[in-house]
Amino acid sequence: MAEFESSTLAIPRAGDVPRHVAIVMDGNGRWAKARFLPRVAGHRRGVEAVREVVKACIARGVECLTLFAFSSENWRRPKEEVSVLMQLFLKALEQEVGKLHGNGIRFKVIGDLSAFDPVIVDHIRRAEALTAGNARLTLTVAANYGGRWDILQAANRCRAEHPGEEVTEELLSRYLSMHYAPEPDLFIRTGGEERVSNFLLWQLAYAEFHFTPVLWPDFGAEALDEAIASYRSRERRFGRTSEQLASSLPQPKAG
Repeated sequence: MAEFESSTLAIPRAGDVPRHVAIVMDGNGRWAKARFLPRVAGHRRGVEAVREVVKACIARGVECLTLFAFSSENWRRPKEEVSVLMQLFLKALEQEVGKLHGNGIRFKVIGDLSAFDPVIVDHIRRAEALTAGNARLTLTVAANYGGRWDILQAANRCRAEHPGEEVTEELLSRYLSMHYAPEPDLFIRTGGEERVSNFLLWQLAYAEFHFTPVLWPDFGAEALDEAIASYRSRERRFGRTSEQLASSLPQPKAG
């Protein structure tokens, strides 16, 4: 797995299949409400959607999948819902990590873990250690994560470890939460909203955006294919002209 590649310092490798897909999983509560179910039912069904999308990404050759599970702003939600989300997170860690490892999936969590129960943090660290050598897919879960927090913590660590040194984009990028992965090629938000919501603000600089009205519990392989088809229709120039892009593409051999 290649480490972080800056799309503003170099032209990243691009292909028909996005190397890295980042998703804001939105709509669990509305899915449940539409069925006259408690919100927790939507969150439980959302976990099943995660399994389906992980399988679909592997089948399509995606290298990295990053899911926004819990933002730093989600603590503002009702305490009961936050408690349920933490219980579901712990249960998923207990039940799913072994399966991920068995399928060759590397598991990572990004975000400020200091606010989580030590039991959850311990499960996260053990899961990351167990799956560290896997390379079939890197599944990253953003939990208590915020894009501004990410940039600030990177800047503070960079300043502490390199006092008096000029902070460059290349240097700072080493301290970002996702320094181990290429930048997202495709950003998806489910549920009909069309905003980033403080997710991967630095890393999404040149990502292609796809917004879908599909609620997360209903998002599966077909919806992923629609997003990838939309991605394939884009001209990824990275600051170049269309003519420059065309001339850089492999030319068909004569005869």
